[in-house]
Amino acid sequence: MKYFVKFIVVTFFFLQCTYVLAEQKIVYLDMKFVLNNSKAGKGAQDFLKKTFEENQKKFVNKENELKNEEADLLGKKDILTKEEYKKNSEDLRKDVLDYQKQRRAFLDKIAKQRSEARQTLIKTIDPILKAYSRENNITLVIDKKFILSGNTELDITEVIVEKLNKELPSLNLQ
Repeated sequence: MKYFVKFIVVTFFFLQCTYVLAEQKIVYLDMKFVLNNSKAGKGAQDFLKKTFEENQKKFVNKENELKNEEADLLGKKDILTKEEYKKNSEDLRKDVLDYQKQRRAFLDKIAKQRSEARQTLIKTIDPILKAYSRENNITLVIDKKFILSGNTELDITEVIVEKLNKELPSLNLQ
């Protein structure tokens, strides 16, 4: 009888806890989709891609130029004196180092711009999510990449993208 009473009390306690947990509203959001498909996110990606491709062409041309100079220098190795060859090879080495430095600086600049754009989008999304959660009594918002399966009615991605597009139509990257 003693165990039976304990069993009833514990069962009642668990049923109450389950009822309380059932009242929490949990939704999910595809953050990658929001960042990539919002107007500001698409604009930033297009700008960065265009900038990268334009400069990549310049770097490829410069690299071919340096290779041609190197081949030309090697072809003239027997004709030039040691001092002239050494001077020309030093100049070529400096040009190559300068090229590598410029390319590295450009790639760092692109990475920094991408990171800043992402941070700006995330900072803008945060208050939107908080306001939406308050309005709809949402307890928890989870990123979709951490969900194996779920009801599509709990996906708030499209709503957040629409609100983000109204709040931040574009990013000013330069």
